[in-house]
Amino acid sequence: MHNLRLTGLLSLMRKGWLAGLAALSLLGVAATSWPGRAADLAMTSSQQDSRVVLDLRKRQISVIRGLQRLGPWPVAIGDPKTPTPKGEFAIINKKVNPIYISHKSGQRKELSGPSSPIGDRYMAFHRNGRGEFGIHGTAWPHWVQIRAAVSLGCVRMLNDHVRQLFDAVDVGTTVEIRG
Repeated sequence: MHNLRLTGLLSLMRKGWLAGLAALSLLGVAATSWPGRAADLAMTSSQQDSRVVLDLRKRQISVIRGLQRLGPWPVAIGDPKTPTPKGEFAIINKKVNPIYISHKSGQRKELSGPSSPIGDRYMAFHRNGRGEFGIHGTAWPHWVQIRAAVSLGCVRMLNDHVRQLFDAVDVGTTVEIRG
């Protein structure tokens, strides 16, 4: 990701970033003296042509933008009795430090942050009669590391990985779930 590739250059040209790079060149700042910046600019250009792709068989998720790919990252998915839905969806909303409500102790308890069951990032992508489905972090990294099918349909990621995904997509980004 940190090398300026032809695909990155083409993306920069399409998005108007080439003029900015040319201006830097005129100022004597070479793109290579900014390690990774040109590729980062290409990755942060318009979100319109990006999509999140979840492969349920491989249990991995990526962001695809043109010919570039961010990830893949391992995920835990829905249990066979409560599967992760397949199809094409879109990011409905994004939340930092979402509130998870537990009633396990018989009392209402609100949990938030990286140690909560949904971590510190949450992106909803689908609602139906069963509830809301999201891509989120987890307090139990082991389930993600072994790519388990244990959730109620949500997609669990390692907290560091879900933060990267969260920063790479906007509300409205397509989520493609293949099985």
